[in-house]
Amino acid sequence: MAHSVAGKALHVRSIWNGAISFGLVSIPIKLVNATENHSISFRQIHTEDGGRIRYRKVCELDDHEVSSAEIGKGYEDADGTIVPITEEDLSHLPLPTAKTIEIVAFVPADRIDPLQMDASYYLQAGGAPAAKPYTLLREALKRSNKVAIAKYALRGRERLGMLRVVGDAIAMHGLLWPDEVRAPEGVAPETSVTVRDKELDLADALMDTLGEVDLEDLHDEYREAVEEVVAAKAAGETPREMPAPPSSGKVLDLMAALEKSVRAAKESRGEKPDGGAGGPGEEQEEEQGGEVAAEAGVTRLAQRRSARTAPKGTGGKKSTSTAKKTAAAPRKSTAKTARAEKKPTASKSTARKTAAKKATASKAATATKKTAAKKAAPRKRTA
Repeated sequence: MAHSVAGKALHVRSIWNGAISFGLVSIPIKLVNATENHSISFRQIHTEDGGRIRYRKVCELDDHEVSSAEIGKGYEDADGTIVPITEEDLSHLPLPTAKTIEIVAFVPADRIDPLQMDASYYLQAGGAPAAKPYTLLREALKRSNKVAIAKYALRGRERLGMLRVVGDAIAMHGLLWPDEVRAPEGVAPETSVTVRDKELDLADALMDTLGEVDLEDLHDEYREAVEEVVAAKAAGETPREMPAPPSSGKVLDLMAALEKSVRAAKESRGEKPDGGAGGPGEEQEEEQGGEVAAEAGVTRLAQRRSARTAPKGTGGKKSTSTAKKTAAAPRKSTAKTARAEKKPTASKSTARKTAAKKATASKAATATKKTAAKKAAPRKRTA
């Protein structure tokens, strides 16, 4: 089988054949694994001579090794009793989804809890007759922006699945039943913790610095290192020593750890750790006990607080009256200064008062002399 999804050709055999039940529409399909495991597996060996260690299936009653054809199923009861269950017993169970993926509902994708996600499969159209209904279901899912919830049976049990569109194919994700997902009880910290704004600012800066990534660029470095060791040993060479991961040390201060993480992330991206958009004002603010390091490239908390505490202008009226008062203040001081300039100084005022007193005294003396002269004149005539 050849199939292409996201530009990659898949040549794998189907693991299940059946049909999608979409109302009265039946779509023949084949179930194909959508994922593969690239982990390197090891065999157990005897360290003395390198011999393989194998597990043999032995009956504990007669101590004889048995073949696969002699092995059946049995259910162990609570008291240890084994109840034999045959394939014929299971074949009579009412399992309508044995060969059918039965769609039961269509829901928005965000209704599915990622914790329920299990194995992934591609649904391949089973022959030419399935092409039209397969395409119909695919386009209906695209246009509705919904996913299909379905029930199906695989490997002896009924399962829950979610159908969605991937490229030009329909994919199915196995889902755990809701009662199989544990509640997160006792997982979150029970102690009361306060997260400050400056810590959130640095965490935001770290997330922005790390940015996004193309998942295609990520790869399993551990597997590559193991393959290199295996290749060297197979060639009779000594595997080269892998560089030890850099030790970050024990950082007790959360703020210091965040700042160090931001710097390291910037350095890994080729940016200058102490560059950022900060200017001299930010450096001065940092010296005066600013809240966040300049290299984090985040808005200063001190600036936010000053913005919060600043008086809010309502419709511009308060600010206008304040401007008027401010403009009026210089006029007052100017008027006072003008009056102060017009007033004589203390020394000048005293001199003028003294001169006035002297003038008054001389006038009084002159008047006294004239009166005395008038009084003396008649006496002279009488004599």
